[in-house]
Amino acid sequence: MVHRALLAALAILGASTISLAQQPELSVTEIAPGLFVHHGVTELMTRQNDGAIANVGFIIGDNAVAVVDTGGSVREGRQLLAAIRARTAKPIRYVINTHGHPDHVFGNAAFSNDGITFVGHRNLPRALATHGPFYIDAFRRTMGDELIDEVRLVPPTLLVDGSLKLDLGSRSLALRAWPAAHSDNDLTVLDEKTGTLFAGDLVFLDHTPVLDGNLHGWLSAIGELSAVPALRVVPGHGPVSGWPAGLADERRYLETLASDIRALIGRGEQIRAAADTAAATERSHWQLFDDFNARNATAAFSEIEWE
Repeated sequence: MVHRALLAALAILGASTISLAQQPELSVTEIAPGLFVHHGVTELMTRQNDGAIANVGFIIGDNAVAVVDTGGSVREGRQLLAAIRARTAKPIRYVINTHGHPDHVFGNAAFSNDGITFVGHRNLPRALATHGPFYIDAFRRTMGDELIDEVRLVPPTLLVDGSLKLDLGSRSLALRAWPAAHSDNDLTVLDEKTGTLFAGDLVFLDHTPVLDGNLHGWLSAIGELSAVPALRVVPGHGPVSGWPAGLADERRYLETLASDIRALIGRGEQIRAAADTAAATERSHWQLFDDFNARNATAAFSEIEWE
């Protein structure tokens, strides 16, 4: 009986290994020793790109692996898992979500095996519970049922309130939970060994920043972020860049947005004018500007008019 059970277990393990081997790998680049990043395309989520629009990555320590964000679909998550397994057999101990937007967490289900701890901001469970059904419905309309059927909201079981350190074996990760900025559940990850900062969507490059939290808080966070002792940043969207120089474009955009909104309010203009004109001088500096700037402007107007 034991012999049959063992054979059955081996058969299941073998099938799982074959399945993973057949899974296409997500393209990744080793940007520092043992630290790999997949650069998402600067596009809206579509069926054609499988939702793979955000930067995701993984960090290999002496004893274990940590994944930082899992992508915009379970398909992308599986491809990320295949990329990890092509480079190391070490156990994946942590999946760290930098915040709760679909392009960063919809791949979580590919990693929901026993022994993996999901890590996130203390506000992330509430954000997923509140916004998750809307995200899934929007995903279904855009991507179709083929990709949505496997998406599950996987909340963190290890919450960060303030700061936390994770040890991968001779490799320490410093996590920090931020007040409301890009969202109300932003988390950064600093790989102290290489001075690499995974900033999530607290930092955008090339891709127009997206305001879903608090403009004042984001500008304040930028000031504190610039003091983080990193050599390079992996933004949520855009190319890996030197630090803190990688903050300059985003800071200029957000400051321009705030300044323009204050001027409009001072002249007695209505929110429609903000959507049409605020931060218009920034258009040539950013991709997807017309997809996100008007939304940013109306959110900022609603916040600033009560100053």
